[in-house]
Amino acid sequence: MFYFLAMLALTDLCMGLSTVHTVLGILWGFIREISLDTCIAQSYFIHGLSFMESSVLLTMAFDRYVAICNPLRYSSILTNSRIFKIGLIIVGRSFFFITPPIINLKSFHYCHSHSLSHSFCPHQDLLRLACSDIRFNSYYALMLVILTLLLDAVLILYSYVLILRAVLAIASQEEQHKLFQTCISHLCAVLLFYIPIISLTMVHRFGKHLSPVIHVLMGNIYILFPPLMNPIIYSVKTQQIRSRMLRLFSLDMCRDA
Repeated sequence: MFYFLAMLALTDLCMGLSTVHTVLGILWGFIREISLDTCIAQSYFIHGLSFMESSVLLTMAFDRYVAICNPLRYSSILTNSRIFKIGLIIVGRSFFFITPPIINLKSFHYCHSHSLSHSFCPHQDLLRLACSDIRFNSYYALMLVILTLLLDAVLILYSYVLILRAVLAIASQEEQHKLFQTCISHLCAVLLFYIPIISLTMVHRFGKHLSPVIHVLMGNIYILFPPLMNPIIYSVKTQQIRSRMLRLFSLDMCRDA
């Protein structure tokens, strides 16, 4: 579980590092423009890391399923070498398939108003500015979202259906409560990731008449809210992390005293 938490933390940290300089620069009025190459690179990391976070959340759902439904085989199923291979697959799956449409952005001719609707560079914004044939990027991006984000969400839901069926089969209500508690943090992380990304997609698709402030606000929530809240959720709900943090703060207070 802690290996997967480290993957999630690393993904959130990289997402923040790839966007925070432009987001804060624009919000504070220090940055007024961004070069095309920097914008394309930022788009690559934003979407690649989004797919990576979705993959990590799916893997964590599998981890919870194994821990609850096959607890005696947990250590034999999720060995260190297998977790390392899963990590490599997640990175490869997240960044390999996003490469073709991102590389294709470099060859586009941009002739529309060079004004982004967010304080960062999403793929759909760059397509809106292009005057070239964008059909490949549009269809490819749609299929990629279906085969990654949507498929991951369905598999996460399916894993929790299996977990719920296994937990309800346990006679003791105390054990049911304990097992449900092990899933709360992950469920919160899933909701924190999918609700903003679905909301941003709906705003892009159906909210073109809305104020630009709504677009900027939803984009910033999608980029900043999960990395902000995930450490808090897991620090509060995971006993080992909570006790270690309390011990760390108590040591700091003793040193100050």
